[in-house]
Amino acid sequence: MPYRIEMTAEADIDLQHLRKHEEVRVRGALAPHLAQEPAAPSHRRKPLDPNPHEADWQLRLGDLRVLYAIDEPARTVWVLRVGRKRGNRLYLRGVPVEMRLE
Repeated sequence: MPYRIEMTAEADIDLQHLRKHEEVRVRGALAPHLAQEPAAPSHRRKPLDPNPHEADWQLRLGDLRVLYAIDEPARTVWVLRVGRKRGNRLYLRGVPVEMRLE
C-alpha cells in the first residue's frame, strides 16, 4: 500500500519561491520517489541528522532538496520544506539556513 504524501503550509510557500518549472519538477517527483519505501536510502534519498526543521530525510533533485518526515502508523510522508542546495548551504526562500542543532 503506497504512502500518502502531504505538504505542510511551509513547504507550499517554499515551492512558491521556486521557478514554475522547478515547482512542477518537485511536485512530479514526490510520488515516484516517496510513495513506496520512503525510508529506503538511495542515491536520491538519505537520512538526515537531527535538525531544526524536524526532517528525518532528504530527497535530492539536482540542486533542489525536499526535506521530509515519515509517519509510519499513518503511512504518510510529510513534506516539511523545499529548498536549494548551493555548496554546503541549504537556502529556503533564498535565505541560507542552519541544518545543525546547536
